[in-house]
Amino acid sequence: MSTYREIHGKAVKSVSTDPSAETDAGQIWYNTTSDTFKSIVQSEAWSSQSLTSSQHGDGAGCGDVPAVVIWGGYSPDAPPVTASTEEWNGTGWATGGNYPFAGFGGVGSAGTQTAALGIAGRLAPPAGTSSDVTGEYDGSSWTTGGAFPEINYGAGGFGTQTAGVAYGGNNRADAAPSNPSPSSGTMQYTKEYDGSSWTAGNNYPVAVSQGTATGSLTAGIGAGGSNRPDGSAVANSATYDGTNWTAITNIPGVKAALGMTGTQTASIIFGGYPGPTGNQSVQWDGTSWAAAPNLAGPGYGGGSGHNSTPTGSTSALIGARRDGSNYPYATEEFTTSTSVVTAAAWSSGTAFPTNSSGIAGVGPRDAAMAIGGYPPGSPPTGKSFEYNGVAWSAEATLNPNTGTGGVSSAAGTQTAAICTQLPAGGAPYIAAGTYNGTSWSNAEDRPTSNYSDGSAGTLTAGLFFGGGSSPSAYTAATISYDGTDWTVEESMGTARTIVGGCGSSTAALAMGGVVTPPATLTNLTEEYGGESWTAGGTLLTTLRDHRASGPQTDAIVVGGRIGGAPPSVFLTACSRYDGTAWATAPSLAIARGLQGAGNGPVGAAWGAAGYYPGPPSGPTGNRTTSTEHFNVETTALNVKTITTS
Repeated sequence: MSTYREIHGKAVKSVSTDPSAETDAGQIWYNTTSDTFKSIVQSEAWSSQSLTSSQHGDGAGCGDVPAVVIWGGYSPDAPPVTASTEEWNGTGWATGGNYPFAGFGGVGSAGTQTAALGIAGRLAPPAGTSSDVTGEYDGSSWTTGGAFPEINYGAGGFGTQTAGVAYGGNNRADAAPSNPSPSSGTMQYTKEYDGSSWTAGNNYPVAVSQGTATGSLTAGIGAGGSNRPDGSAVANSATYDGTNWTAITNIPGVKAALGMTGTQTASIIFGGYPGPTGNQSVQWDGTSWAAAPNLAGPGYGGGSGHNSTPTGSTSALIGARRDGSNYPYATEEFTTSTSVVTAAAWSSGTAFPTNSSGIAGVGPRDAAMAIGGYPPGSPPTGKSFEYNGVAWSAEATLNPNTGTGGVSSAAGTQTAAICTQLPAGGAPYIAAGTYNGTSWSNAEDRPTSNYSDGSAGTLTAGLFFGGGSSPSAYTAATISYDGTDWTVEESMGTARTIVGGCGSSTAALAMGGVVTPPATLTNLTEEYGGESWTAGGTLLTTLRDHRASGPQTDAIVVGGRIGGAPPSVFLTACSRYDGTAWATAPSLAIARGLQGAGNGPVGAAWGAAGYYPGPPSGPTGNRTTSTEHFNVETTALNVKTITTS
């Protein structure tokens, strides 16, 4: 009998702690501490990721995970269809340039996030006219390339922007300027694109629309689709060598509008219709199809990435697919890896001591402090509460200048903080208080009168900006605090109140807020560099009543509200900033605004209490006590204990 060393070239090692390198994958070792044999094994799974900011049912997408781009599709957000483009950065979706037209119906796609190719598509109902537009994307904006030879929707696409392939699709008898007498019905043709014009290739084995595909011009693969005019789906699949198609084993079941990613010899298809559930995944190894882990949710169409990783293991991403008449924002990612990835998400913390809104906060979640707050039907609490990530404690009374007034914003830590305050007597709004870890004291009055301002920094290097000097007058004023004295700094470019803020006194962010009374909102972001403000990336939506955490180059905006007076909407949505652009982030469990949130790192962000969409007349007065913690994505080797059975 052969030994393990003779088979694998390695001996079974005895170790007291498990190895931590991916290069140890497949190696068996004996852990003397746990008295077990173990190994690092490969796993496959779909995991939920950050939502898209728009709906993209029957949209299109391409790119290599984690750099995917999606566009178009059905969207009740922009009824009935959208031209919006979104880019995936590995953790969330950022807004890109609009596609040349609002389209749906399986716009063909190929290429990468910075060199994408959009192939024809279907225009908005009710006419539903097909298009001959070829779209080219450079990572920020779309331009039109050489017109597709016929009007078409539902073509399968693969390859690159300068070596792309489209096959099949459906033509409607609606003329386009470049093709006044088109054919109609389900097509069998193949077209190749060289970056400027399309030429004819050899036919696909069957006429098909809404087929899926992946690979390159000389090594592509197509699968599934619907065979019009009867609308039935097909199970056909075939490979392409740059000249000819060769039929291969049919996919298990008949499906159309599938997602697909990978190479000609290692790929995965997922979703599709008809049901029963539309959440199935199937892998191709170059010879046969085999079942893969299911998607968490059903659906078809939507944008997905076409790619293969350099290592040959397949990853996939699908965002904002269609599920019948529903158009979810859901994103799922498929990985084949020796590591287990736990996606970023919010988790529940300990309930805040009171149902309150209008709370300021400082510190990371394991050393946080929530300051002030307005319970329903009562005056402000005039208190602060400390949080260690497990329990709220150490109630302290605010300084005499504030009394039972409210708190606008705060900077610092759980043991050294400053907050701007709204004395119960009203204007002028110049009071401030400092905290030493035990008690609050009056600070020097501020040189500007304002409330609902944004903040950043620490007790000895704090920055406060914006706010309202009255219900009808907003300011762009910026002031700094050094632990003793206030100094007037250069003003923001845009006056605003109820503005979000985070960062430090020399690298701060101000985002969103109300710019015109009573409730005109903005999505503008400004960056402070220690002396002046400059424009940053715009938020994904106009916003107020939100909170923010993190440094200027890695910040997160938590919740908030869109709209002013009713029917305004509180949000679960969050977004993350990388120093250039905002992208979607995992959503809160409870929609909220004007909650407590500290200015710690993103990985220790928290949100507590605040307004939420409950009835104002209810027992909690539409204020919540819920606390939530943000947890960044983590990766760990997939170590398994070997057992016998």
